[in-house]
Amino acid sequence: MIGFSGLDAATIVAFHDARVRDPAWSARAPEHQGGIWAVIEANHRSNVLLWDAEDQARRTDVTDSTIAAVKRAIDRHNQRRNDAVESIDEALLARIADVPPRADAWHHSETAGAMIDRLSILSLKIHHMGLAAARPDARAQDRAERLARAATLARQREDLARCYDTLLARAETGEAFWRIYRQHKMYNDPALNPYLSRETIGRVVPSNGPNPAATADG
Repeated sequence: MIGFSGLDAATIVAFHDARVRDPAWSARAPEHQGGIWAVIEANHRSNVLLWDAEDQARRTDVTDSTIAAVKRAIDRHNQRRNDAVESIDEALLARIADVPPRADAWHHSETAGAMIDRLSILSLKIHHMGLAAARPDARAQDRAERLARAATLARQREDLARCYDTLLARAETGEAFWRIYRQHKMYNDPALNPYLSRETIGRVVPSNGPNPAATADG
């Protein structure tokens, strides 16, 4: 058994916070080239990019085509984010593959990977709420309200971090377990999204080469 050494909540939170504070981080090459930290990093990077894209999607001073491009970027970032969550769970569970859950083990409905994803998002929320509180145009009342929200978010993260550490500690001894819950998202799959499948059918060409006169039926 490899165990979960170095994957405690405090270490992960410190990683999240340090990268969120660096505005150039998401544009740089990945720090980790393999292993579980590579997918933890990929998940966090996707959330950082999602945060900025979601802000941009609310703009009203740009064209509809610009917003459409941002929305497509959001879709890509979100897919990569969710793919990383599954990969995190795979890597974590591989570390305790030889630990069978006890007959009375607690089945945790939220996966550890999903909890790491939530810790990533809370890091972003806390950071940006702090920036909003420090804005020079913020009134005293606005600043106080935003700092109070940041404190609430910090408490929520502390709770989640404790729950995450507890789950991993109990999973190592067989007292708790979780399963990987596959997304099986249909809207990004050309074979399952009815609108995309129609587009694909319309582009089908004979196997022996392009034939402009061919119809979708052949």
